Amino acid sequence: MKKICVLTGAGISAESGVKTFRDEDGLWENHEITEVATPEAFLRNPELVLDFYNQRRRQLMGVKPNAAHTALVDLEKKYEVHIVTQNVDDLHERAGSSSVLHLHGELTKSRSSKNDQLIYDQKEDLYLGDLCEKNSQLRPHIVWFGEAVPEMENAISLVFEADIIIIIGTSMQVYPAAGLIDFKKDNAPVYFIDPKPTIQSTDTIELISEKASQGVQKLVDKLLSS
Repeated sequence: MKKICVLTGAGISAESGVKTFRDEDGLWENHEITEVATPEAFLRNPELVLDFYNQRRRQLMGVKPNAAHTALVDLEKKYEVHIVTQNVDDLHERAGSSSVLHLHGELTKSRSSKNDQLIYDQKEDLYLGDLCEKNSQLRPHIVWFGEAVPEMENAISLVFEADIIIIIGTSMQVYPAAGLIDFKKDNAPVYFIDPKPTIQSTDTIELISEKASQGVQKLVDKLLSS
């Protein structure tokens, strides 16, 4: 069974109504990044940071996977499919994908602020005073700016082992995630799905200039019939 690695970004979730954290003016819901998305921000004003992610989590609970998410599940009928996502939502899992790796963490989980290995499901709001089993404050299970990306090595392995690469809704301009494509097999075809692709087509890169819900379904139909 051939292996497919799917790299997804904000563009695949946008059609579900998931708002991107970062606005066009660079602010995150009217906040500077340094106010809500760094370890220093959490130390300085934990209540603000917790409230920021509580609002994002509530918003996520009100949306559903879209046609792009569900189409990727269909690929598992014929391929071994691994999704590497930059998104912190759980829409791939809710759609039914069986292998999802989150590069930047998960909004529906929390973890100990002292022990990265103590991770918990977090569907409700998270407050100051909510503690892990070792009595340390819980924090969002999110990779903040300035923190290491612990799943990077696993993501590289999935890309390296893949026979086919699919990129959906991400510019592949932001590192370290942008560097993942450098680890693919030389002959592995790449399908890049985005309304406004940021890369050029080549012998091994095919551009599908459509929004995710349309482009993914078109590609899935093609791969399943080949």
